[in-house]
Formats: sequence, structure tokens, C-alpha cells
Amino acid sequence: MTIRKVEIARKRTLAKNSEEMTTTDMNLEQKNGVTATTQDVLTHHLNCFGKGDLAGTMADYTAESRFFTPDGLLHGSEAIRRFFVRLFEEFAKPGMSFEMLKQEVDGDTAYIAWKAETADNRFELGSDTFIVRNGKIVTQTFAGKISPK
Repeated sequence: MTIRKVEIARKRTLAKNSEEMTTTDMNLEQKNGVTATTQDVLTHHLNCFGKGDLAGTMADYTAESRFFTPDGLLHGSEAIRRFFVRLFEEFAKPGMSFEMLKQEVDGDTAYIAWKAETADNRFELGSDTFIVRNGKIVTQTFAGKISPK
């Protein structure tokens, strides 16, 4: 897989070469009467994250979703929302760069590996795994090597 390097501002998408989707374009639970695929959900999630779209990002989760982080388990959409509020604040600062290293989808599971740099931190390696059911992220894990600047 070719490594794609993308320098993005809040308005640019992380999912380069993917179909642009917003929460008004599609209901992820039902797309043309069919439950959204894991790839659909991942693409939507990365697009919304890349734009700093909190509402769009949160549309991918449910009240029962779980998010495992190095700081502990976040359970439910409100705890996950608080995490993304802080992350979006950091990634919105000038000088942010992001590089997607790998993206794989198999069945209900998606995996991404990436690196990034913000004004505050160097994300030398980030890894997320997503379990998707019925068009929603039910479980996500994040691990990374993060060095403060």
C-alpha cells in the first residue's frame, strides 16, 4: 500500500480518495434500505474527524458504544463525545499534519495506523480498531506513542 501523506486543516478530509459523505447525505443505519457497511462507517468517521465535525463523528456511536484508550475505558456516547471535544481542540491548532499509514477492513472490523503532529504533541504512531454492527461503531480501541513537544 502506498503511504499517503496529507497535510489537513479542519476543513479537509482524512479519507482522501473516498466518497465525500456528511451526516445530511446519508443515515448510516440505513443507506438505500441496506445497513451501512463497515467501510461506509469508517469512511464517514474519517471524513467527519478530518473536518472537525463533532456531530457527524458522534453519529457513528451509540449510547452503548465502548472506546478503549490508554487512559481507560470510555463507555457511552457522552464519555466518547468529551474525548473527541478535547481531541478536536488539539487537532484544530495551526501546523497540524496527519499521515495515514494503513487502512484495512474485514467484515465488521476496521483497522487504521497513522501518525500525526499537532502544536502540542507528536503522535509517532497511532492505531485504532473499530468493530461495527448495524451501521454503528460498537467498540473502538486506540493505542499510540505520543510525545509532548
